[in-house]
Amino acid sequence: MITWRAGVVVSLGATWPGAAEVTVELEAPVGTATAGDSVRALAFPDLVGSPEIGDRVLLNVSALARGLGTGGYALVIALPDRTPADPPEGPGHLVKARYTPLQAMVLGVDDQESPHHEVLRDADDLAGLPVVVADLHSALPAIVVGARFAARRAGRPAPRVAYVMTDGGALPAWFSRTVAGLRSAGWVEACITTGQAFGGDLEAVSVHTGMLAARHVVGADLAVVAQGPGNLGTGTRWGFSGVAAGEAVNAAATLGGRPVASLRVSGADPRERHLGISHHSRTAYGRVALAPADVVVPVFEEGPLAELGRRVADQADELGARHRLVPVTAGADLLDALTASPVRLATMGRGLADDPASFLAAAAAGVHAADL
Repeated sequence: MITWRAGVVVSLGATWPGAAEVTVELEAPVGTATAGDSVRALAFPDLVGSPEIGDRVLLNVSALARGLGTGGYALVIALPDRTPADPPEGPGHLVKARYTPLQAMVLGVDDQESPHHEVLRDADDLAGLPVVVADLHSALPAIVVGARFAARRAGRPAPRVAYVMTDGGALPAWFSRTVAGLRSAGWVEACITTGQAFGGDLEAVSVHTGMLAARHVVGADLAVVAQGPGNLGTGTRWGFSGVAAGEAVNAAATLGGRPVASLRVSGADPRERHLGISHHSRTAYGRVALAPADVVVPVFEEGPLAELGRRVADQADELGARHRLVPVTAGADLLDALTASPVRLATMGRGLADDPASFLAAAAAGVHAADL
């Protein structure tokens, strides 16, 4: 379950909205670290307060103990000697991360106490809003790049984008530097956290109300639905958090949106099941998504990605029985646009130069959505 450790904050690191890095000297060993060693830790000040140098902190070091990812962080659970002040009294009764020790009470956009409740109470229609659905959080910036590229090419203003974050990965939106960077750059108008996820500009009970808030509260031209950082997978057909991408397609269609499926594509993943179109996309869109969607198939120019492009086209054929396959050229001009992203592009530890097909596929979905 949880591996606990205690330590003392010895230095402060980077901060971004909702998160603060600190360096903690451990009181006891964990994993490859010995007592007295320093580890990177992450605190969410709205939950635990703001650590300062000299503070004793309690840490969740489960990921370090098992050598897992989670950004390489220990997570601050509490400052036992200096607990934060009570939050200000205010409206809202939605509880997220429910019945965990750090459950948070928030004001939902669809809450009875919300100023938007009347708008959302009977809202039932996205009015054709393009909704791009993706498996991985890393697809988000590339989708936005593609949408802005298409708008610029057509001489239109950049689209107003809302990010609807599901709870398949990180629960706190604060964990994502990508979201913080896109919000700071003005490329994403709002982050809407749904289900058990929290910390967005708006909170929603479900993916459905998250999408409706994107349309009726944010006034988005385009919504992107994807989990937060930290995709979970077990190497089995059904045991991965991206299954929810298929359910998001169903939700978008049910609400009268225009679902656009972004394929998870890789030319560099060492695992055969993820080469070309990942089995995650083939399962989510081919088996889970019962409503038809526009499945964007990237068309790579002749060159290093040409052979991969043929593999992707062949794999996409199996999705054509239920969905509309939309070929979109993913060439050098789109690749150039990706290099101008205001946030770092990285997926499964690989950057744009390591696996350009991954980001081009997501950007192609953004191109199509903007053209709708």
